[in-house]
Parts: sequence; structure tokens; C-alpha cells
Amino acid sequence: MLKHPDAGQPQFLTTKEVADLLRVKERKVYDLAAADEIPHRRITGKLLFPAQELKAWIEGTDGVSGTERPNVLAGSHDPLLDWAIHASGCGLATLCNGSADGLHQFETGAAALAGLHLPEETGWNIGTVNQNGLRNAVLIAFATRKRGLLISQEASASIRSVADLKGKRIALRQSGAGTALLFARLLEEAGLSEADLACAKSPAHTENDAAAAVAGGEADAALGLETMAKPFRLTFLPLVEEQFDLLVDRKAYFTEPLQRLFAFMRSQDFADKAAALGGYDLNHHGAVRWLSP
Repeated sequence: MLKHPDAGQPQFLTTKEVADLLRVKERKVYDLAAADEIPHRRITGKLLFPAQELKAWIEGTDGVSGTERPNVLAGSHDPLLDWAIHASGCGLATLCNGSADGLHQFETGAAALAGLHLPEETGWNIGTVNQNGLRNAVLIAFATRKRGLLISQEASASIRSVADLKGKRIALRQSGAGTALLFARLLEEAGLSEADLACAKSPAHTENDAAAAVAGGEADAALGLETMAKPFRLTFLPLVEEQFDLLVDRKAYFTEPLQRLFAFMRSQDFADKAAALGGYDLNHHGAVRWLSP
């Protein structure tokens, strides 16, 4: 039987280690993972098995879904969602430190839902959550958002594309944020890297922080949402339309805080606020985009 991982034990096991533990051939372990019958992760293309979840699986328990999740929203910051949480009075706490961290908090049971906008080769979010072996989870569409460069008035004449960012002062987002992952891709497509930029010393952790850094003169530009341009009096250069989704625990979905939030987001007040902020398309809001096995 597995022991809980500690400082002397790995948190993830290899395919061979799992095969030895279960006394089966490695091929069987691959088959179990392919059928989503065993807890697993794909990290940088490698198949790994979380020791604690594997222990629960062997003992016939569901380590994460069997516990009560806290009323916490993790993941990426969104101005409209942040407003809805306060306006609805749902009582959710927020822990917004980027999409990758939100996915991690959700996987470990530290959050009831997570906001995600993780760029993929052919879309957003679905492939990432699908390959992580999540259970008892649903991905619900929140909004399609317009994202591009937020540019200071002083630099607006000299920045007309991502390629024009070379040598400019840029407010970056924290590592693992969906915006950071997208920005790295956009830089690569423009033939640039972070080494070509004069990056701010401290990363911006929210959409507000990024816009404030540009408006306050700390940076010439930042990759941000269209909705942040008007209140901070910044020029907006549109680049992509991204999908922002909510990854929700199926049991937590029926709790009072989440039911109150989702009910409020079906109201006219919510739709009016989205229109007033600008940069949001709610045509597919509430649609189920992915459901775990």
C-alpha cells in the first residue's frame, strides 16, 4: 500500500513504478490511463501518477471529490466575474493567481471552481483539462473576451503590432497565467522573446494590475483585456478573442454560494454590466464545454 508522500517520497510515480506496485505489466498501466480508469497527469508529454490520488484509488476512495471543497474561486482574474461575485452576495472567496495555479488548486481540492483561459493549438482549455484526468468536473463557458495590447498614450504612435514591442517597457503577467502563455506564443510568432523587451521587475497578478502599470507610467504596454482600456484611458490594439471558462466541481455546483452566483449571472443586471464594460461576448455563456468521465 502507498504511504502518503512526504519529503522523502516523490509526489508522482512513473509508469514502471505503478506497474510494480500493482503487479501488472506497464502496458496495462497505459491502458488504464487511456481509459481514464486510474488517476494520472500528462506533464510535458510524460505520463505521471499522483501518489496520494493513486492511494485513494487503490483503497476504493475518491480523495478529492469525497471531501468538502471550500467556497473559493481560484484561477485567472476577470473583472466581470469579480464584479458578479460581489454583486450577487454569493460569499465566494477569490484566489486569483493565474490559470495554471487555478487548475492546480482545483485538482488538489482547494477550490470549488477555477477561471481558466489556457491557450491551446486549436482552442482554449478543453484539451488541458481533458488530459489531466479530472473527475466529477464540468467546464462551463463564461465569456469570449477581446484581448490585445494595452498601450500608453505616449507609446501608441510607435506600437502598431507585437513586433513593435522590441525594446519597449512591458508589464508581464506571472508565470503560469493564461495571459503569460499567450504572450509567449505571440512573441514567438513575431520573432521576439522576453530578452528583446524591457520588462517590469514585478509581474502584474490581475488585469487591473497590468492596466495600472501602463497607466501609471511603469510600462509602455501590456497584454490585457479590452474592458480595461477605457477606465485607464489606454489605447487598445486587438489581437485575439479568447475563451474564458469556469471549471466547476459537480458536487460544489449545487451548493448555495455557487447556485446564487450562477443564478445572478443569468440576470439582466449581469448582461447589462457586461455590455457596459465592453469586450465581452456572452452568446455561449453557461454552455457546457466539457464534462469529465
